[in-house]
Parts: sequence; structure tokens; C-alpha cells
Amino acid sequence: MYSFLYVLADGIKKKYTTDMSKTTSTKRLRVTYNAPVTLTFALLAVMVLLCNDKLFGGHLVQALFIAPSRQGTPTAFNWKSMIDYIRLFTHVLGHADWTHLFSNLSFILLLGPLLEERYGHRMLLLMITITALVTGVINACFLPTGLLGASGIACMMILLASFTSMSDKEIPLTFILIAIIYFGREIVSADASSNIATFAHIIGGVCGSIFGFFIPAKKRTSSRSTKMRSRKTIVQEELPLQGEA
Repeated sequence: MYSFLYVLADGIKKKYTTDMSKTTSTKRLRVTYNAPVTLTFALLAVMVLLCNDKLFGGHLVQALFIAPSRQGTPTAFNWKSMIDYIRLFTHVLGHADWTHLFSNLSFILLLGPLLEERYGHRMLLLMITITALVTGVINACFLPTGLLGASGIACMMILLASFTSMSDKEIPLTFILIAIIYFGREIVSADASSNIATFAHIIGGVCGSIFGFFIPAKKRTSSRSTKMRSRKTIVQEELPLQGEA
């Protein structure tokens, strides 16, 4: 499912990078598919809810995009059902309504491109997959109702984004402050009616914290330094020719 998501995202990026340049202007304005994993995730979530409301009468999300609950409940995980295994991943694409969806996408679209640039497309996709699986499995083992929504993914990104830089013997102060505020708010605001959402937020935040500690950001090479190296190489290749002349 998520390998298909990456291939689809890469294909959309190549195909639908739109050039909006004007012939009367020397500069070209381009709209680029800059964060393929983030944007494709958002588009799929929108399409799921749109199809659920307009084509399937509200039954699509319930059938394929809700993580199952613990044994002894109406929505218990069925070990013999392949669909239940799939729903351990796909529940992050299902949402109850448009308000629920947009509240999650507001964070994902804000933080996703930054994290995708910092860690790379494949690594961010792996982080999303792991977070979805962890929240789905824990919900199927311990909680009495189904779970849906990308709030765990959004919270994972919030905590992960606080790791602006990480070295062997340093912990970013921004991470400590965000963790205190984030987890403190979730614990204080938790009640019987929102314990499932609070669980998803906390698990997502824990996943983001673990990713931040143990997964290094990819090394970035600035375009300016790349150009300087290429110019230096050209000069070095031209020097022998000048000496022979």
C-alpha cells in the first residue's frame, strides 16, 4: 500500500509539474509538486472522504479506513480477515468529517514538506507507515473502539519538527519545551469521551520523538557550493590546455 503510494507520488511529481511561465517575461513561474509524499497523502485523504460522502453513503470509511479495536468489542480485530490487517495502516486516511480532516491537514501540509526535505521522501514515508502501524496495533490490542484519522501522523510531525539539529551529546531545548507543552496538554485535557484521540496523539508524539533521536537528517549540499565545485573543476581542466598552448 505505502510502496504504491511512493511510486504514485513520484509519478505525479514528474507528470504534473506545471510551467506557468509567460512568453513576455524572462523569468518563469513554476508550480511544483514539491513534497510528493505529503501532498499525495493529503490528496488520498481528501479523496477517501469525498468518495465516502458522495459515492458510498458513508460506508467506505467504516469498511476500510478504521483501525479495529480490542477483543470482546463490536469492532474487534479479526485475525482471519485480511482487511483488518490492511486497516492497521489505512486508518490514517479515514476521517469522520471535513473539519476533522482539515484540522489534521493544516499541520501535515505545514510540517510535511519541511520534514520531507530534511529526511527525504522515502524516510518520511517510512515514518508515516510505522506510526500508522503502531497506533493501529495498540488500538487493536487495548482500546474498545475503532480509530481513524491522521492526528497521530500530525502529532508525530510536530515532535519531529522540533529536532532542528541533533548531535551525539545534545538535546534541543525546543524539543524539551514542545514535549512538555504537548504531552502536558494531552494529559490535562484527556477525559472519557476523548481518550481514543488522546491516545493517538500521544503515540504519534512518542513515535516522532523516537524518530528525531535515532534517525539523522540527510546531508544537504547547497546549490551554491555545487556550482563552485563545478566551476573549480572546469578551471582545473582548462589549465593544462593553456600551458600547452
